[in-house]
Amino acid sequence: MKQASLWEPLEDKKVYCFLCGHRCRIKDGMKGVCQVRENRGGILYSLVYDKVIARHIDPIEKKPLFHFHPGSSTYSIAAPGCNFKCLFCQNADIAQMPRDAKYIAGEPIPPESVVEEALKSGCGSISYTYTEPTIFFELAFDTAKLAREAGLKNVFVTNGYITPEALKTIRPHLDAANIDLKGFNADFYLKVCGAKLELVLEAIRNYHEAGIWMELTTLVIPNHNDSEDELRGIARFIASVSPEIPWHVSRFYPTYRLTDQPPTPLSTLSLARQIGIAEGLKYVYEGNAPGHGGEDTICPACDRVIIVRRGNMMTGNYLKNGACECGQVIPGVGL
Repeated sequence: MKQASLWEPLEDKKVYCFLCGHRCRIKDGMKGVCQVRENRGGILYSLVYDKVIARHIDPIEKKPLFHFHPGSSTYSIAAPGCNFKCLFCQNADIAQMPRDAKYIAGEPIPPESVVEEALKSGCGSISYTYTEPTIFFELAFDTAKLAREAGLKNVFVTNGYITPEALKTIRPHLDAANIDLKGFNADFYLKVCGAKLELVLEAIRNYHEAGIWMELTTLVIPNHNDSEDELRGIARFIASVSPEIPWHVSRFYPTYRLTDQPPTPLSTLSLARQIGIAEGLKYVYEGNAPGHGGEDTICPACDRVIIVRRGNMMTGNYLKNGACECGQVIPGVGL
């Protein structure tokens, strides 16, 4: 347990947490929406600072980040909990643990050890992922600061519900992010995820303005967010921020509390990609469908395949100094 950051005291021992978009006002003895920040006697504490629930070495492409040091490895960590309640949560056993099991598991691994293990493993970055990095902000911040000092990059894989105040705090140490844009319908966000769409859109704009390399992912769910109008709305929004932001349209598989829908047809992913390109996006990828053919990076100027992938692995990179053979510079970091 560690005293939290990004909060203020209120009257009657209440506290105001401004870490995420919920901006909880929490009574003494109660927790915020995330269930991992608790008011004890008028002081807000993080309950997950020493609760590392997952540690893995991943290809950076798994995040997914396709334009950020492709082919590199990233040291991934997570603590339990999330500030969303997605019915289709892909990692519900750890992300929804504090809410569903009323329990918080994890190992007391300090930031120094995380950085040391990342360096020993030969990773070029640390990714704060699997659950929601915003709600283990204190652990992520302390680790990211040490990682930057050690020459490592830092990556958030996030639902994008961070406040401008929190983003400003982590910005000096954050290099890249993959943000889930789960749909483009306010009712869907509220009923299926427990959050407000407009705050995610605001955060995406803020990440871009802050100069953090960003890629977006949409899990395309049959009968929920897969209509042509909604996919077109997402693509148009992304293009309005920057047509060079990579968009990953990812295949859904039934899980957690959304098991009454089938896996996403591959034809729907292809349609989403076509819509994205038609709306001006230069890089649209099809995810969770290895071998389907939508994972390669294609030069928007000459249509050459310039980075080849299968699943989460890069198998070929034909860029020279970040540019295609035709001279087209490809946006990204460490290409």
